[in-house]
Amino acid sequence: MSSTIIITIITLTLLGFLSAVILYLIALKFKIYEDPRIDEVLAVLPAANCGGCGYAGCRNFSEALVKAESFEGLNCPVGGNKVMAEAAKIIGKVAIETDALVAVIRCNGTLEHRHRSSVYNGPADCRLSHNLYIGETDCAFGCMGLGDCVRACTFGAIYIDNKTQLPVVIDEKCVACGLCVKACPRNIIELRKKAKKERKIFVSCINTDKGGPARRSCKVSCIACGKCYDVCKFDAITISDNLAWIDSFKCTLCRKCVSVCPTSSILEVNFPAPKPKQEALGQMAEV
Repeated sequence: MSSTIIITIITLTLLGFLSAVILYLIALKFKIYEDPRIDEVLAVLPAANCGGCGYAGCRNFSEALVKAESFEGLNCPVGGNKVMAEAAKIIGKVAIETDALVAVIRCNGTLEHRHRSSVYNGPADCRLSHNLYIGETDCAFGCMGLGDCVRACTFGAIYIDNKTQLPVVIDEKCVACGLCVKACPRNIIELRKKAKKERKIFVSCINTDKGGPARRSCKVSCIACGKCYDVCKFDAITISDNLAWIDSFKCTLCRKCVSVCPTSSILEVNFPAPKPKQEALGQMAEV
């Protein structure tokens, strides 16, 4: 073997060794330490990557949990309190229990309640239609019924009712991730506290027009008459911008506001039907 070949081999070996040392030193210099608990917490998260926690995905949320000083303001809506408790146990922190939420559709403008004054002939996209004009009815606030919320929901918890042309939330499937809320260009969908037996009472209207114009555009619009506010003894109802709103965390589901609403804009969902007056009087007489 000639000396040229030997020198070449030695030179290449030295260069390779020197490159390896340099790369090793660079790796040490820019080494990023990752807390092993991040992967442990990630393993207990639901892997939905829905963004309902406010982070891009479950891994980002896992990193935030590990780095956070406390769990205040941090919550996984899909996993709920059970998952948060498991994550807290891994990290050695205390989980803060939060009330479960569910999405509600704050529009009851069915074909019966809202007269169609035009016909939309374009792509089935709420955001596009919203940016073009007020919609097929005279209500510039109501649901457009083109299904952006349905397409946004990765849990199959929303569908469009063929009869009413309005979205319907399946409470059992809804995880309150908020994707439908973000998808709605008219801010009709709201996350509210989930009560026992899936019962809820809310103002199913977001029309901020004054009473007269609001009623002309939709028969069941809120007219901010204040009757619901007057009967509520729990400070759960506020009126602002010609519109009433019920705080689901203060509401005791007493239903008094429902009975006094002159436009039926306050909905009660999953409550038993009221007993006929004669039957109720008969029961009182027996007592």
